[in-house]
Amino acid sequence: MTMDIAALRRDTPACAGVVHFNNAGAALPPAVVVDTVVDHLRREAAIGGYEAEAEAGERLEAVYGSVARLIGAAPDEIAQVESATRAWDMAFYSLRFGPGDRILTARAEYASNYIAFLQMARRTGAEIVPIPSDESGAVSLSELDRLLDERVKLIAVTHIPTSGGLINPAEEIGRRARSAGVPFLLDACQSVGQLPIDVEAIGCDMLSATGRKYLRGPRGTGFLYVRRALLERLEPPFLDLHAACWTAPDRYELRPDARRFESWESHVAGRLGLGAAVDYALRLGLPAIRDRVSALAERLRARLAELPGVAVRDLGKRRCGIVTFTREGEDATAVKARLGAQAIHVSVSTASGTLLDFEARGIPDLVRASVHYYNDESEIDRFVAALAAA
Repeated sequence: MTMDIAALRRDTPACAGVVHFNNAGAALPPAVVVDTVVDHLRREAAIGGYEAEAEAGERLEAVYGSVARLIGAAPDEIAQVESATRAWDMAFYSLRFGPGDRILTARAEYASNYIAFLQMARRTGAEIVPIPSDESGAVSLSELDRLLDERVKLIAVTHIPTSGGLINPAEEIGRRARSAGVPFLLDACQSVGQLPIDVEAIGCDMLSATGRKYLRGPRGTGFLYVRRALLERLEPPFLDLHAACWTAPDRYELRPDARRFESWESHVAGRLGLGAAVDYALRLGLPAIRDRVSALAERLRARLAELPGVAVRDLGKRRCGIVTFTREGEDATAVKARLGAQAIHVSVSTASGTLLDFEARGIPDLVRASVHYYNDESEIDRFVAALAAA
């Protein structure tokens, strides 16, 4: 479909005041998301939190269906949680590891995930094995084939790393994981809302995502997908009276669906806002979103490559809306501050986020400019002009 960019920008009031190239951090929400959250908070103020939640019961239930449609899952395979990190943790810490068990991951894996691997290794004696990258910087499938054996108990990979434009070959990884009978946990916090996602086509058993990034939802929202066939084998690392039922003084029963990974207390207004954001993306169509974001990112890369002293640092054969670069003689934090003073938003990626990747590449930091479909070509022109003006 053809997007009406002018209308989408009018539906995003902040576009009038800022150039927001920090969508991989937190995108600007459309008006319907803001209104949905604020309206529910006003309703809580008017009649009470429990009462407002009960009144919105059907709409809250519908969010599970919307998220399921977004990723090609079933509603009972979806849990809503407060962040992608919490979603990922709830899945990862439900798995069991022992001495010598192996966790395969990417060299560009995100720090929160890798720290969890390190903790699990310290607790259980499991081993962390980073899969070498191919010549493009993505996970090497031939190296994955070499490493897959009976010791491997999990493949956990970030679909789109935080520190560059590459898209890891999730479907090819999924095919290998299924063939080997190894669970596959996909961190999709940067890809959900930016790319069409189909968990059946990918073959992942678990997927974590956030609301605040490319979905344009509220902060404090996220979700976890767990394949029904795996669900019965997983007990979350902690439970409450929502995740399980106290059936006798010495017994409890887990919920039969993915909501066993949720907690009773939640940000109700945020969940409604997440549903509004997902429905907004579904109406636009994820293929159209992908094509628009990709075109803007490639235009930005081309313009940056023309600037003296600027080096685009993105890896991957397939690339996304995240554009990273360095500028000779100016560190990334200074670039961010200088652009921010002109109401141009970017972020900075450092080694603390993807340590193995940064050490291998010998880069101290990167400027990260992440575009979305509501950005336009004039903003790219303004961005490049501001960057060039030392």
